[in-house]
Amino acid sequence: MRKIILLCSAGMSTSMLVKKMQEAAAADNYECTIAAFPMSEAKDKASDADCILLGPQVRFAKAKVSEQCPGVPIDVVDMKFYGRMDGKSVIEMAKKMIGD
Repeated sequence: MRKIILLCSAGMSTSMLVKKMQEAAAADNYECTIAAFPMSEAKDKASDADCILLGPQVRFAKAKVSEQCPGVPIDVVDMKFYGRMDGKSVIEMAKKMIGD
């Protein structure tokens, strides 16, 4: 089972996207856990993830998260996908990062 972590400022807005991603993953029979956390919890919550997705509002923190979670693929959610809460497109993005 894959572990996908989303990070944003406080973990609030991203939780809506997590729900949409979970729905898209279930429709695609893609087994994964998806959770959202604030940036301050990156090291504790995301260091064992299969991939980390950053909310567009925290794209500036990508290098810092890379240091805290070495070896974990990290990318920023496309602003279009985030704005539309397009869970299906974000799941596809995560699958590509993981190599699934």
